[in-house]
Amino acid sequence: LPSRLRKTRKLRGHMSHGHSRISKHRKHPGGRGNAGGCIITGSTEQTRVNAAKNKTGAAPITDVVRSGYYKVLGKGTLPKQPVIVKAKFFSRRAEEKIKGVGGACVLVA
Repeated sequence: LPSRLRKTRKLRGHMSHGHSRISKHRKHPGGRGNAGGCIITGSTEQTRVNAAKNKTGAAPITDVVRSGYYKVLGKGTLPKQPVIVKAKFFSRRAEEKIKGVGGACVLVA
């Protein structure tokens, strides 16, 4: 990009260039390299343990739409007990894995 089209040109005269007066665009707010972020799981270990103890055969229900996701992909492994997953879309491998452990894929509008 030519320098005349860069955002810096518009920010001349504005002291902090959009990075606030306090932190001043310094240090490493998200950590360094691959550090930071968090792992979001569909259901906790405790939920799976409780479902395994349940003798009525009720499978734990995971609603991924409520967690802010729409499509379930097939990466990773599932516990060896049935799970019911609610989502707008399922990949082919995800559907195979869920049905492989005796679970169900529920499509939500």
